[in-house]
Amino acid sequence: MTQHQKFASQARPDHYRFHNGTPATLAFSHTEYEARLAGLRKIMDEAGVEVAVFTSMHAIAYYSGFLYCAFGRPYGLVVTAETHVTISAGIDAGQPWRWSYGDNLTYTDWQRDNFWRAIVSVAGEGRVIGIEADHLTMVQSAKLEAFLKPIRVVDICPQIMRQRLHKSPAEIALIREGARVADVGGYAIRDAIAEGAREIDVAMAGRNAMEVEIARAFPDAEYRDTWVWFQSGINTDGAHNPVTSRHLQRGDILSLNTFPMISGYYTALERTLFVGEVDDASLALWHANVAAHEYGMSLLRPGVSCADVTHAINVFFEERDLLQYRTFGYGHSFGVLSHYYGREAGLELREDVDTALEPGMVISMEPMLTVPQGQEGAGGYREHDILIITEDGNENITGYPYGPEFNVVG
Repeated sequence: MTQHQKFASQARPDHYRFHNGTPATLAFSHTEYEARLAGLRKIMDEAGVEVAVFTSMHAIAYYSGFLYCAFGRPYGLVVTAETHVTISAGIDAGQPWRWSYGDNLTYTDWQRDNFWRAIVSVAGEGRVIGIEADHLTMVQSAKLEAFLKPIRVVDICPQIMRQRLHKSPAEIALIREGARVADVGGYAIRDAIAEGAREIDVAMAGRNAMEVEIARAFPDAEYRDTWVWFQSGINTDGAHNPVTSRHLQRGDILSLNTFPMISGYYTALERTLFVGEVDDASLALWHANVAAHEYGMSLLRPGVSCADVTHAINVFFEERDLLQYRTFGYGHSFGVLSHYYGREAGLELREDVDTALEPGMVISMEPMLTVPQGQEGAGGYREHDILIITEDGNENITGYPYGPEFNVVG
């Protein structure tokens, strides 16, 4: 150790508590977080895990309420039978503690790997550690082994994902609000559509409307990550294509996509539209996709598997010689989710997912057809609604209309 390192070690700790200010009003009650932690500890007991060490944004947010901003730094949540502690970087000061349910440790950056020194101060050495294998990198996994010296490492990612599939009443209430806000953005986008308008300007109208509504409805929240993908013409061919400065032209196919983010919870509205008029070939494709959308929604009920729903819609498209234009699965779960974190892969409408739908699950129906440029009706057609699985079927919580009657605009 150099003289400089010796001085630094005397002057600054590896980690410390910086509980600055007063705790924030979180998205959910303490009772809700305790119920989630109780479910986690049951998972840990069944897996023989003594300490859970989470590193993903979605797991940390689900169990603590804290949604980190990494900027290349590691963040964590350590859960034992008695404690739950978020681990955050010094650059964030007291914000992680204010927005965490439970304790928080801040690690310093004066020497490398103080993050792991903070974790081992809570987790201890020589224990059975539960991790998220789909998130922990090879580099960080090696550091876990070096610092925690675990007896055994157990991947509990599938179990905690299954826990998140079943939404509490409080989660469903928040998701309902998110769907309502997505509709607000959708109507604002519809009002902004006009020949000559740029994609980016239309997108901003929708985003701004949602931000204003979220701030009104959730005055105690943090605001970030709400966004819009508004695509036109060839830019509609992919569901996740970024916004451009393309100017809208009469007869353009459009894809409206609003994504309000409330306390880490993602919701969405997605609709096909046309500027001013729609040609016959495009109209036929649009009607076919709307019919698949309605058929798909009718299939979402308890006891039906994701694979069964997928196969049924595949047959629907195949009978109309359209299956070759499908580009991805027909829907997915909702909850702690975003375009850069989270995914409840056990509840996706795909051929390889056999999860049976159950009351309290929340899932989208979103068939999409992409017809290549040069063919009649070229473009991407997609409708998207959010549905809560009930005891005897489903409840659609999306309000913005779909189909040609409402969505030929400008």
